[in-house]
Amino acid sequence: MSTPTRNYLFIINDAPYGNERPYNALRLAMNLVKRPETAVQVFLVGDGVNCALAGQNTPNGYYNIERMLQSIARQGQVAP
Repeated sequence: MSTPTRNYLFIINDAPYGNERPYNALRLAMNLVKRPETAVQVFLVGDGVNCALAGQNTPNGYYNIERMLQSIARQGQVAP
């Protein structure tokens, strides 16, 4: 018997840097997308669209949001 698929949708509407909400959402999504029984989608809206901008400067002390999104996009879905 196959394991049922669990679907997760992350809606990110905050700018990539300045608070930890986008980072925390993407960190959870990155861990969930590794599980074979899950389907992960990330939807970027409002200021969250800036998370998908290529080549942005990552402030000191922050993770690179662009790289995190690329990792999720390889296995899940990202929709700006």
